[in-house]
Amino acid sequence: MLQIHGVPISVHTRKVIVAAIEKKLPYRINQVVPVIPGNPPPNWRTLSPTGLIPAISDGDFTLADSTAICAYLERIQPAPPLYPADARTYARAMWFEQYAGGTMFRNVVHPLFREVFVQPNVNKIPADAAKIASVVGTVVPEVFGYLESEIGDGFLAGPEMSMADVAVVSNLITFQYIGFPLDAVLYPKVSALFERTILQPSMRKAVQQEQGAVQAMGLKDDCVRRALA
Repeated sequence: MLQIHGVPISVHTRKVIVAAIEKKLPYRINQVVPVIPGNPPPNWRTLSPTGLIPAISDGDFTLADSTAICAYLERIQPAPPLYPADARTYARAMWFEQYAGGTMFRNVVHPLFREVFVQPNVNKIPADAAKIASVVGTVVPEVFGYLESEIGDGFLAGPEMSMADVAVVSNLITFQYIGFPLDAVLYPKVSALFERTILQPSMRKAVQQEQGAVQAMGLKDDCVRRALA
């Protein structure tokens, strides 16, 4: 059975969980929270050389990095596909998966999660209001504005959900969990993509399964209420 090391509310771990559900691959989640001292298992740096989540074990094979993991799952279980067959559409899916995991996570979700949750709850340090204001006021309009300009009537890379949509929407879920509503007036296409994707069966199931952690952490679940109905 596939072993997924991480926590379900992690942007990147959620990607892998959704991919496994979509492909009907049996899996087990092993809870690993690197920000909590002493939490990762003794062999964590063997499983994840960067120390980041997620990592997987598949028999005697181990792999870290959500993008590499999802590409691996695509090869071992090609159907249903999460990457388009057409070269240009495939490239577009890869681009948005990378944009979500790089720019979107690194510049928006990670710094906000750190200030809103990790600093006060784990490190016992007050949140830096100036950092939060800078991200919300300057970075979010740039990142979300770019996404708004690229979204059409369907998904990011064709008529079916791909890893591009999973990666982007996974970031949007956590962004809203920590108390930053997605403005449907400013970003109507981003909001519509969120709604389309959150109601896909695999994404919906992943969101439903992580609600125990959401409640335990005191996060806001308003954004996924339709998926939970």
